[in-house]
Amino acid sequence: MGGAVSYAAAAAVKPSQTEGKEEKHSKDVDSVDWLNLPCPVKYEEIQRENIMSLKPELFEGLRFDFTKPLNQRFSLSHSLFMGSVEVPSQGAQIIKVPAAHYEFGANLIDQRMTMLIGRILTDGRMSARVKYDVTDRFSIKVNAQITNEPHFSQGMFHFDYRGGDYQAQLQLGNNAFYGFNYIQSVTPTLALGGEVFWLGQQRKSGIGFAGRYNTDKAIATAQIASTGILSLTYVQRVSDKVSLASDFLYNWNTKETTTTVGYDYLLRQCRLRGRLDTNGCVAAFLEERLNLGVNFLLSAEIDHWKKDYKFGFGMTVGE
Repeated sequence: MGGAVSYAAAAAVKPSQTEGKEEKHSKDVDSVDWLNLPCPVKYEEIQRENIMSLKPELFEGLRFDFTKPLNQRFSLSHSLFMGSVEVPSQGAQIIKVPAAHYEFGANLIDQRMTMLIGRILTDGRMSARVKYDVTDRFSIKVNAQITNEPHFSQGMFHFDYRGGDYQAQLQLGNNAFYGFNYIQSVTPTLALGGEVFWLGQQRKSGIGFAGRYNTDKAIATAQIASTGILSLTYVQRVSDKVSLASDFLYNWNTKETTTTVGYDYLLRQCRLRGRLDTNGCVAAFLEERLNLGVNFLLSAEIDHWKKDYKFGFGMTVGE
């Protein structure tokens, strides 16, 4: 008799618990202000967390970077590199030649509205980046690269507009390049966008679509383009110091697929990042903080299939 009463009581309680969960979910949905959604990241930056974890700035050889601030806005930078670079070859064999260069740079950064960055190398290459915030929502960026080789110099203008829950960008570049992208928040955690471009000199056009799902613990993105590229990424924040990342890339034209997994571990005095992909390539990058403004770098990449090994170490001085 007592068992029957307990069973009946439990049966009576279950609907009320379900109703409570449904009511809570309904309240959460109703509490969302659909007219005041968060502003998403830029379309070109939807994979930034994945790129930071899986694509560190690997190098081979010796690297030394020194930044000297002259005041709060202006600083000079010096960079020295000695190592080897790969040259194209007709066969599968990898050919490397010794290389070295020195790079001088000047940086003018005004936190309010202006950023000017210039670089010049001993081989004659020059690059410049300019950003100017016209208003709190509208900004202009210019990227330029000048080389001694014909037809390799590039220039690009970016016009960015940031709305309350969307971002738009217009791109104008050399070789009659025109592009436009737009991304819109549709929920507090989901943003959808698209892009179109036209390359007049080659008479090529393309269209792409993307989505980004972002929570406190996970970030997932998906991109597909008419050029034949499908990209899926996922980043899981295990803790404030540990992140796991994965990337899936499929090329419809070449029928090639690459999957990459990696980690990003932030310790008290260093940051360690590593990755492994299906092409047999393993890489790791270590940034060790020796003192305030002094960092020691270790870079390693091993391609087991191509039998290519790259090791580098360096140091950065200055913030």
